[in-house]
This record gives sequence, structure tokens and C-alpha cells, in this order.
Amino acid sequence: MKIIMTGGGSAGHVTPNLALIPKLEKLGYEIQYIGSEKGIERKIIEKENIKYHIISTGKLRRYFDIKNFTDPFKVLKGIYQATRIMKKEKPNVVFSKGGFVSVPVVIGAHLNKIPVISHESDMTPGLANKIALPFCTKICVTFPETLKHIKEDKGLISGTPIRENLLKGSKIKALKICSFSGNKPILLIIGGSLGSKFINDLVRNNIDKLLNMYDIIHICGKNNLETSLNNRSGYKQYEYVSEELPHFMNAADIVVSRAGANVIFELLALKKPNLLIPLSAKASRGDQILNARSFEKRGYSLVLQEDNSNDNEFLKGIEELTKNREKYIKNMNDSDFSNGTEIIVNLIKNISKKER
Repeated sequence: MKIIMTGGGSAGHVTPNLALIPKLEKLGYEIQYIGSEKGIERKIIEKENIKYHIISTGKLRRYFDIKNFTDPFKVLKGIYQATRIMKKEKPNVVFSKGGFVSVPVVIGAHLNKIPVISHESDMTPGLANKIALPFCTKICVTFPETLKHIKEDKGLISGTPIRENLLKGSKIKALKICSFSGNKPILLIIGGSLGSKFINDLVRNNIDKLLNMYDIIHICGKNNLETSLNNRSGYKQYEYVSEELPHFMNAADIVVSRAGANVIFELLALKKPNLLIPLSAKASRGDQILNARSFEKRGYSLVLQEDNSNDNEFLKGIEELTKNREKYIKNMNDSDFSNGTEIIVNLIKNISKKER
């Protein structure tokens, strides 16, 4: 059996694939991946020793940009390349996690009559998944609310795949990596794979007050390190982490994060009380705001909106989360959301058998 996976542009369009890969390998699948030449997906997937095919891709924008006139030609070239790859490799099924690179792959599979399973993490489908939807056999969703955006009988509530290794982190290893004593609770800051200047500034503006209460692990994004803080006791900053992340997540007592669907469901799986600061509607399509609102409504998260947050509100949020930590943990323990790995792997298996 052979599967080709795709998804890229940000780590959020790649990491759920990493949760599926070990399970698929155990079932004997040959796994290949299609992505862009310079996207973050290439670095992540090649580290897994998986055959990686490069195709041309263009960004699909909702706003005016001169590249809107040239990128469609890149997408057409990508469709041609993906179609050729499908014809040569003859996979039983394609699994798409979205992002701009996935559109040519999904269309290329459809042109070769290869079934496509797509996954949408956010409450409302992104533009790439909206374009790809007519060419998909099934589209898995994380939130029940998402089904109303999907026509016909293509939708399936699966949950989000959670990487198995993320559930096996060690607090002892985290303390050793960071040279922390373990005498203070740990505050983990996650600004997404590209980092968040807004969250970074909130942390650094209040670093002295925060360090009085916590040891801090700050994942601040590429080129966002603050060298003046390198030698602060109880503070460790990283541009990006991979192998260390399960240990850091396990060790965290409180987490401050953006509200991308993958990370919030990982926090839910690990039962980590969290303060979510979703990307504002000015800088996004508003998907993180909807994700955060859903988690706040269910009592899993405390939420601050970027447009009306300040240092004082941030510190009050941290204080409230610390005070009511057990309440948030109880709500997460009572959650009916599930790890989507098994559901999606079984769907891949069933559709692959039908195709064979």
C-alpha cells in the first residue's frame, strides 16, 4: 500500500501528518510526501527520512498583491508536476493537511482518479481546503461546527491527530535542558511556528514580574531572540524546538499560546491550563478567534483578544489562570474531544482497500 501526504506553509499544516506516519508505517504503508522547495514542510519531513517530491506552488491571497498575477501560473505548473508524480507513483490514497501547496496535489490526484482525504483543523475551512473540497473523497474535521461548511456527505468528525511522542515528555528532562531547579512552576510561551511579536513583547515587558512567580520557557520564533535576556536566571528562549517540545509541554504548569487548532488540541490532550491570545482578524481570516472562543466556551482556556490586550490584562490573565488552574484541568478531563489519529488511520485504511 502506498500513500502520498501533503500540506505545508506552516508547521500547523505538517505536524498532524507526523502523528499519522508511525501508525501508517506499522501497517506497512510506503509513505511519500509532496511539498514546496523552500517551505517549512521540507525540513520537517526530510528529517523523518521520507521520500520528498518538490512541486511549484503559489500563494492564494484574499488581498491585492502584484504576485496574484504570477502565482496562478505557479499553481498550474504545480498541478502538472503533481499529476505526473501521481501517474508515476500510483498511490492508493492521498492525505492532505491543507496549505497552499496542497491544492495542486489534490487536483493532481483527482485527475488520476486517486481518492483524497483532507483534514481541516480550524472551525471554518481555510481557502486552500475550500478550493480543494470538490476534489476530495472525504474531509475530516476537528470541530462539529465545521460540518455546516461542507456540502454533501463528505464531512467526518475525526478530531485532530496528536503526535504520540508529545504525550511521552519528561519534566525531569525539561528541567535538565533548561537548567531549572524545579522550585518554581513553569510558564511555557508558544507563539506559533513563525513566532508572535505581540506575545513576545508582552512577556518581555513583564519579565521581572513573571520571573518572580515562574521559570519561563519562551519559544519566540525565528530571528526573534532577545540577546539581552540570554543570561537571565529562570528564563530560556528558543527560536524553534522539535525534539525538546514534548518535554517542555509536559513540564509546563501554565501555557500562553496563539490559538491555532493543532496547538490548542495538543494542550487539551495534555490537560495544560492555557491563556490563548488568538491572531487578530486584521492579520488573519479570524480562524484563531473562533477556535479560542470555542475553547473558552467549553471552559478549557482563558482568552485575551490581541486588539484590546495590554500588560495589565496579560498579568491579570496569568494570575487568574494560576488561581483557577484545577478548574481548567477538570474541564479538560471532562472533554469529549478525542485524539483523531486512530479515526483517520482507519479511514485511510478503508479507502485504500476499496481503491485496491
